[in-house]
Amino acid sequence: MASLEASVGAAIAFSFGSIGTAYAQSKIGPAIAGTLAENPDMVGPAVILVALPETLVILGFVVAAMLIIM
Repeated sequence: MASLEASVGAAIAFSFGSIGTAYAQSKIGPAIAGTLAENPDMVGPAVILVALPETLVILGFVVAAMLIIM
């Protein structure tokens, strides 16, 4: 069983990663919508820009899992 400090650290790591991703996607979404309205050929880079912040959530989850396991 993980200690209290490890559990709190895991919660902070995961929650801040999620909050950062939500903020980034809230700024990227409208920009991509405007770009795709003007230039529909930009679908590829748009998908990459939406998927890129998701790696922050994955990283937060990995850090949280490592804190709890160790």
